[in-house]
Parts: sequence; C-alpha cells; structure tokens
Amino acid sequence: MSDRRRSAREAIAFLTDDFTELPTPHRDYAPDGPLAWHGYDTSRARAAERTGEEESVVWGRAVIRDRTPKETGAAPTGTTTGAATGAATDIDTAAGTTTAGTAVGTTTAATGAGTTTAGTGAGATTAATGAAATTAATAAGSPQHGEAGANGPADTPPGTTPAGTPAVLVSFEFGFLGGSLGERAGDRLEAAYTYAREHRLPVVSLIATGGSRMQEGMRALTQLQRVARQSALTSEAGLPQIAVLRDPTTGGGWAALGAGADIILALPDAQVGFAGSRVRPPDADPAAYTAESQVAAGSVDAVVHPDDLRDTLALWLALLTTPSTAPAPPPHALPPHLAPDEGRRPSRGAGLYPSATPPRGATSHHAPSAADEPLPPPPPPTAPLLPTTGWEAVQRARSPQRPRAEAYLDAYFSRRAPLRGDRVGGTDPGVLCGFGEREGRTIAYAAQCGTPTRPAGYRTATRLIRLADRLGIPVLTLIDTPGAANDAEAERQGAGPAIAALFTTVATALTPLTTLLIGEGGSGGALALAAPDHTWATPDSYFSVIAPEPATAILKRPQEQTRTTADELRLRPQDLVELGVVRGIVEPATTRPDKTTRPDARPPE
Repeated sequence: MSDRRRSAREAIAFLTDDFTELPTPHRDYAPDGPLAWHGYDTSRARAAERTGEEESVVWGRAVIRDRTPKETGAAPTGTTTGAATGAATDIDTAAGTTTAGTAVGTTTAATGAGTTTAGTGAGATTAATGAAATTAATAAGSPQHGEAGANGPADTPPGTTPAGTPAVLVSFEFGFLGGSLGERAGDRLEAAYTYAREHRLPVVSLIATGGSRMQEGMRALTQLQRVARQSALTSEAGLPQIAVLRDPTTGGGWAALGAGADIILALPDAQVGFAGSRVRPPDADPAAYTAESQVAAGSVDAVVHPDDLRDTLALWLALLTTPSTAPAPPPHALPPHLAPDEGRRPSRGAGLYPSATPPRGATSHHAPSAADEPLPPPPPPTAPLLPTTGWEAVQRARSPQRPRAEAYLDAYFSRRAPLRGDRVGGTDPGVLCGFGEREGRTIAYAAQCGTPTRPAGYRTATRLIRLADRLGIPVLTLIDTPGAANDAEAERQGAGPAIAALFTTVATALTPLTTLLIGEGGSGGALALAAPDHTWATPDSYFSVIAPEPATAILKRPQEQTRTTADELRLRPQDLVELGVVRGIVEPATTRPDKTTRPDARPPE
C-alpha cells in the first residue's frame, strides 16, 4: 500500500491508535509572514481549509507497539477519517518539489501516555569460557530469526512488549504548502524536541516535505539551523531519533531532519534527495533521487513497506530504549558445518582465500600460499580440539566449513535489526552492523564476514559503536577478516582515516565492548574492531600481525618455510591467551572448558 498521498494524521493512525496531540507555545506572527509576502495569509487559509491543519507539522506523544493479527493490513481502530478533495495548489518550496498529496482531514482519538517495560540487564555468565549464548542445536526452544531487512521487519512474531514504547511522534502534512518549513513549523518542531528531552522520550519523525517555505525567505531557511540544534541537543541527552522518509522528502527537510536521525527508514519509491524535482539538472538521473538509491549509497538504513512499518518501528524503539551497563557475554563457539567436499581446500593455485578467486579488493597480505593440501578434518562438535601448529590454525580459520558471522548472530540473538551504511556514500556487505535482543537485553553488534573490510565497513562500525555508546548499549564485535582492503579504490575511499576513526572510537567508548575472534584476524584491519582487554577467541581462529605467506615472502624465505613462519608468529588461540592478547577461548555450550583455557578468563559477572 503506497504512502504517497497519506495525510499527516493518516500516517500517525497507521502506526498507532494511542496518540495525543500536544500544544505548541503561542506567539504572534507578522501579517503575511516575515517578508509581508502578498497573499501568504490567504494561501495559508486555503491550505488549512483543505487539510484541516493549522500548519505543516503535527506532533504529540504516542505509544508504538506491534500490530495484533486483527490489525494487520487494516487501519487501526478508534480513528475517524473525513476525506476531503482538492490538490494543494500553494506549494512553493526552495527544494522545488511539485508533487502534492490529497488532503484528508483526520482526527485520532487517543488518551494518556503509555509506559515501557524493559528486560533485566543481567547477562548470564558461565565458566572459564564466559559463554552465555547457546548454539542453534542446543538453544532450548529458541527459534532462530533473521534481520529486519530492507523489505520488512525481522521474521519474529509481533509483540515487542505488551505496553509498547512511548515516543514523541512528528508527522508532516504535505498537503499544507508542500509540507514546507517556516517559522510556525519550526516552533512546533522545537516544542516536540523539548518535550522529548523533558520526558526522556525517543523522537520519531514521519517526514514529507519539499523543504523551506519560500514565502518566508531567509527566516524560513534559518529554521534548518534551529532544527539541527534541537536534534543535536536531543542526541546529547542520550535519546534516539528515528526518521521515516515519506514521499517526498527533499531540500532542508531531508538535510536537517531526515539525514540527521540515528536510524533512517524510507518507504518504497519515495522521492528522497536534497534537490527537488524542479531544481535538478535537466539530465539528472531520476533514479538517484529515490529511497532505494539512498540505501545503496549508505544514507538510509532500509526501505520498509508501509504494512511492515509499524512492526519495524516498534522493534527499533524497543531495542534503542533498553540501555545496560553489563558487558555482552561472548558467544559460544559453534561447531563446523559439514559439507560434501569437507577436508580439502578448493584448488586455486596461490593466495590466501579458499575460493577460486579472491573477493574484490582482497589484496591485503597477498603472497604465494603454501601447497594446495588437504585441510585437517573439523573436530567433532562435542570436542573442540585446539590446533597443534600455527599452520593448522590458519587452515582451520580459512576452512569453508567454519561458521561465519551470520551463524553466530542467528544463534546469539532472538531478533535483530540492521544498521546499514556509513552515511558518507558507502556500504560494505562484508560488515554486518545493528542492534539485537538477547535475553531481554539490547546488544549492538558489528561483525566482519570473512572478506577484506572496506573503508565503508569501518565507518559503519564506527557509526554503530558511537550510537551504542551514546545510548548506553553494550557492543559485541565479531572479528573475521584477512585484513583491510588495500586496493587503489580503497585508498581513494580513505582506508587509513576510516581505520583510525574506528580505533579511536573503540578506545574512547564508555559503553562496554566485547569481542570474539571467530576466524581470521588479519593485522590492523582486524584489530580495529577488538575490545582492549575483553577479546575472546574460538578454537577455529587465529590472530597475527601478518599472515604467514606474506611474512615468509618479506623474510625472503622459501615458500616451503611458510609453516615454520606460522609457528613462529604464535598466532594460535592458545598462543594468544599466553601472550595476553585474548582473555580466553570459548567453547560449545555442551563441552567442558579445555585445560588450555586460562582459569581466570571469564567475563565480569
């Protein structure tokens, strides 16, 4: 169902049946606005008659909860709608957007403010491994769920909490002068943000605007600064902000209100861009100004179908409003996946990767490999033996049978919502970031997927950790990369500064960070995600200043000495424990701690 012509109050009613509109402090305005624009008051009066609104912004307090089955696909009950016809004709915005919504006068009956329920912040800990997660095979009746993807919410049953999450809800009426921003709209937005801070509530903005209102000139344009300040103050107060981009979201409304939110969702095919349709170059590609294009560019987290929006918002609000001071417990080690070609590295001649062709940009630490030889068979799931040699550790970490990040996240979380994009034009599918729920707690995650990490991946992880730090949510990072991508394009994208920013963010974060090394730990490109003094390792992992093959080449040794070099690097999990690089080695939930695991290596209670 399209949202292209939904009014402000219809958009609200589609998300909640518990909304209370709140007043904005009154002040006097000059006739025909600050510019004394002839006919401006008349245009406002016509817009008010068409829409039933006094201004382009409606705001109040709402409780957002998952839909019940009877509400699915239908408008919430308790809402009366009176349809009105007529296109909005007085739409003059600096962004030049020309589409207009049909005006619908909607009133929503809502009472009171809802309350939130939060899970306990206690994370269970176990013996020396400190592993509190269960594997997919041993999780007691716990279904495995995926992410809330770009086309809808996580595949979990509705029901975040029975009470839902209270929030300040802002909705734009595009039928009122194109949803444009002027002084009165600025007053309403400031009042909404102020109320959110006073009552410690998140802010959800349903945006449909063409930008600044031309009839108010520069006084309208300066409202963008006003909105930006209110958004910054709300962020500093540790309150999350979620933007929903409706059609259209252009001009300053996108730049100051939409793009500045912590989580940005968009409706399918919504027009999203700084330039409106009337002010773009004549040869501009219209596809670049869509919600889908903004997702691909890393500026929007997900495109969500209107029918899924309520559940998606309920999930995000529940996750972002559940802080905790306890560190995330490290996951258990997962058993290897069995495959028909188990036990042998696929032939590829030379290099570091177990596939015929290295991933794009996978040139980090590239050097001739050791012989194309059989891998040791994976250990039984009930006996996670540690590698006896450095080279065996490398082979096991590179084995295609080893579980990757997706499997660890599925086993660890009951549900999760992805955060995508670095907000400066890039995405990296090799780094999964988001927030998940585990035993009633919210834990943020940043997980490498075994590929060389690109600059956008580091920047997305930085964005994730900074947001979690501001909201007081613990972070789990999973390390698995042969190293940072070092191709020419990665350098042009700022690999060094991106890695530096992540190092700094990890070092200065006040929220607790936990790291599990689940595969390859390739030099600084892996270390950037590691929590100092709170990093763990699985039996099928290694961590090294450099991979054995390039180390052998740099030392001008013959290729046959690669195994010896691997031993000398002391990169096995048990070596890392002895060196003090990791705290301990995690094991499957059904096994006893191995004698090589340091007795005192356990997460804080």
